[in-house]
Amino acid sequence: MKTIMERYSCRDFASTPLTNEQLDVIERAALAAPSAINKQPWKVIIVTDKALIEELDAAAVEALISSGDAEAYERLKSRGGKMLYNAPCMVVIVIDDSKYSQYDCGILTQNVALAAHSLGLGNVICASIGRVLAEPSGAELRARLRFPEGYSFGMSILIGVPNSSKEPHALEWDKIIRI
Repeated sequence: MKTIMERYSCRDFASTPLTNEQLDVIERAALAAPSAINKQPWKVIIVTDKALIEELDAAAVEALISSGDAEAYERLKSRGGKMLYNAPCMVVIVIDDSKYSQYDCGILTQNVALAAHSLGLGNVICASIGRVLAEPSGAELRARLRFPEGYSFGMSILIGVPNSSKEPHALEWDKIIRI
């Protein structure tokens, strides 16, 4: 519960790379995720290539600008103009099109986010590259990320040493209904 209650969405990462030991824990947490009928409808791509992360960031920013969403763009600018927040590691989860794959992806995502926090690492769950990777123009990036045939973007998690911290979101007890 401590890890769950203290985790927050970090959007300010140091350039410090993750250690092999930290990456091993992240990988184990991903593989330990339960899935419907144990189908494990995913592949987990661990990206530590800073240049590739920067290319993904630039493509995501360009997609946001071209979307015409001025409010989202202003919010992005207020956060330093980066969508991937200079994270030194990005976990990309790709999924097949089976019945429960989106739900299973969510479970895996949470496992990774909580494992990262338990290691003292900051993390933020991030869907912003999904639009870029789904477009025909994203074919080169999908190839560089080694997307398997028949898989599509599920979710990503940005992970790194946090430069700053913040309080987790407040609990909204009115969201609970007891019967």
